[in-house]
Amino acid sequence: MVLNTRVTDMKKNTSAVSFRKTLSRRSFLKSASLAIGTCRAWQSAFASPIGANGAVRIAIIGLGAKGSAHLKNLLNMPGVRISALCDVDPRVLEHAASSISGGHLAPFVTTDARRVFERNDVDAVMIATSNHWHALLTIWACQSGKDVYVEKPMSRTIWEGRKMIEAVRRYRRVVQVGTHYRSETGLAEAIQFLHSGQLGKIRQIRAIVYNLRVGIGRQHPWYPSWMDYSEYCGPAPMLPLERPRLHYDWHWNWNTGNGELGNNGVHVLDIALRMARHNTLPRQILSFGERFVIDDAAETPNTHVAIYDYAEIPLFFEHRALPARPGVNFMDQYGGIRMGIIAECEGGYVSGLVGATAFDLSHKRVKTFTGDGGAGHVKNFIDSVRSRRSEDLAAPVETGHLSASLCHYGNISYRVGAKVTHEHMVRAIAASPTALAIYDSQRKHLELHGVDLSRQPFRLGAWLEPDAANDGIRSIATERESGLDDARFLLRETQRPPYIIPEVV
Repeated sequence: MVLNTRVTDMKKNTSAVSFRKTLSRRSFLKSASLAIGTCRAWQSAFASPIGANGAVRIAIIGLGAKGSAHLKNLLNMPGVRISALCDVDPRVLEHAASSISGGHLAPFVTTDARRVFERNDVDAVMIATSNHWHALLTIWACQSGKDVYVEKPMSRTIWEGRKMIEAVRRYRRVVQVGTHYRSETGLAEAIQFLHSGQLGKIRQIRAIVYNLRVGIGRQHPWYPSWMDYSEYCGPAPMLPLERPRLHYDWHWNWNTGNGELGNNGVHVLDIALRMARHNTLPRQILSFGERFVIDDAAETPNTHVAIYDYAEIPLFFEHRALPARPGVNFMDQYGGIRMGIIAECEGGYVSGLVGATAFDLSHKRVKTFTGDGGAGHVKNFIDSVRSRRSEDLAAPVETGHLSASLCHYGNISYRVGAKVTHEHMVRAIAASPTALAIYDSQRKHLELHGVDLSRQPFRLGAWLEPDAANDGIRSIATERESGLDDARFLLRETQRPPYIIPEVV
């Protein structure tokens, strides 16, 4: 098995070293005693494999906002035991560990995820790290016989997603992707209503993310001194930070995140795929946008549009991070929502995210579908771990890979693009009245913010034709000689040794 060899070759556990560097001796000894003091509990856990009445023993890797929310949820879930906590940042790890009280057994704590995979008292792991660690951690977990709940987007690159699928199949693991709206009860009813044909055929679907994002700042390059920064970077290049905040803002750096398209965009596109009943990639994809108004260390666009040209029911993604106008803290709306989907049909439309509402063509409410926000998604995973029935998963890796791939292809189109004139933009999207309408609306929105598009134009991506069978790109419409090679490079990018995903997982 690949994992055991790789763990031996890599540097030893940095947990104790990191804690000694950052915490007082008293705090460190307290943390260590928590782990040692529960040794007897772990011994009994080794003798209690999962069964009809046995607890599913969970480790959480990544304890930021999302991981901490999972921790809180799981501590209150019957039939679940938190057996290990892991975060590369010892300060985050200590905070999460200290939140466990009320009679719960103290879990094993470490800053090195490989120590988690070595343990026999871990049945499954929840991965809530930054995107660049999702694939490697999932593959290591599968190799070590653990089931996995991995946050969205499933992968950071398309190639990673395929390797994850291969690992899941080879090691026969139960792996759920954190696209939790797959378990949203109101949306499920709304989708059934759409498919009943009561509003006629679906013509197109708009996926909207109007989400206020302020600048992340910029400062002189630096390294965090309180943690193992090389371990934090993992597969990504070990470059100094130029943003003030280490956590969360990794979303807006291409080496670690996928921008808003891969953040909230993956949710709304995943819903759109279900509504349209698309189970493969579109014929062509085009993306355009730019980072407007805000001058900071972020690389990803804060104004972004992606067009997914399906033969039937095209999808349109649109992101705005700037408020409705300068000086306010609220966002524009489309179809009555700021985040979610609008399925436009012959006889009306359905819009929503947590639940949904159907309207006729005169905007009269036809039906309301009350939702629960996907509250049962983690339980669906736990139930599938018990039953070993991957077919019962709400979001298996195959669906997670498709929705993530839409985001990745959209970002690839954008990244190989170039800034163009208004006339060039119009020619590129002239075949789509909806794309033209979105572009025109974006222009008016940006003009309110004082953006002179003749001086700071949009970056227009290239129309690319994906190769669905091979997770590749058949062709790309660009005048750049290296355009196709550049786009194909971004399908996989590079990995930093020794954090390498092998060709055969």
